[in-house]
Amino acid sequence: MASIEVRALDDSLSFGAEVTGVTSAVLKDESVRAQLAQLFEDRGVIVFRGVEPTAEMQVEISKVFGPLKEHPVSSVERADAEKLTGVIAIGTGPHMGVVEIGGQKLQTWQPWHFDHAYNNELNRAGVLRSLAIASDGGLTGFADGVQIYRDMDPAIRAKAEGISPLYNLDLRYTEQRFGLPDTFRVVRHHESKLHEMTAGDPCSIHPILWTRPDGEKVFHMTPYGCRGIEGDRSDAAFELLAEIWDEAMRVIKPYHHQWHTTDMVIWDNWRVLHEACGCPEGQERVVHRTTIKGDYGLGRFEERSAAGQVA
Repeated sequence: MASIEVRALDDSLSFGAEVTGVTSAVLKDESVRAQLAQLFEDRGVIVFRGVEPTAEMQVEISKVFGPLKEHPVSSVERADAEKLTGVIAIGTGPHMGVVEIGGQKLQTWQPWHFDHAYNNELNRAGVLRSLAIASDGGLTGFADGVQIYRDMDPAIRAKAEGISPLYNLDLRYTEQRFGLPDTFRVVRHHESKLHEMTAGDPCSIHPILWTRPDGEKVFHMTPYGCRGIEGDRSDAAFELLAEIWDEAMRVIKPYHHQWHTTDMVIWDNWRVLHEACGCPEGQERVVHRTTIKGDYGLGRFEERSAAGQVA
């Protein structure tokens, strides 16, 4: 019987596991696949160490956790030179925006978020591997929504009950109303027309708090692409969202992954928030990502009236 080695990612964290010993041959063992699937449910993030650094292996690992899904945004760069479904590329380049945080200029920076918030369907998971690693920075952060919910001030957490933010594909930082670092500024805008292409589309709606089948409560929101609260786009709505978000950031206990080319990481997109910490302008960073199909069933789009207006 094939076997793998599993250990906690960090004994101080409520989530995460590290796995070694995964090969194509090992993944043919159904007991190993079942063990990994349960580990994913239990721990939310799995870091695979010492795996074969190929797109084929990334797809093999991904399919342990479900069928692959094509990215819903057609303009996102595909990396499937081998015609493998769902492999996208994210990397530095002149088209990428540059931001400044604390006086440091960074590329590929993204704030804490969950994937496909702008969609009514939330993919089950994502799998990342790094092909080109920046010599400085380039870390990816992961945070457990179960831990955040548990540690929040109950009075502020109560304000989040029943609240569902609105999200769309306008990801320009100049339009982000809360959640940016105090020292943040945009140096160069990302070359994207998504906000223009989707300007007339309805927003998606997702709850800030939801309950897993095992009864655990999850905090799950992002300022990224947030357009207000269902039925309320006022300044007061954004003030409430900012208060809730600031409390989540006060208690957050994240894990930041330092990449090696033989690493792959999967995270539960219904439970875990993640961030791209960015790397200095001029350094190369390239990651490939696969997306695992699925949905938690709580998202939806805004309804529109017969006249095409948001109801």
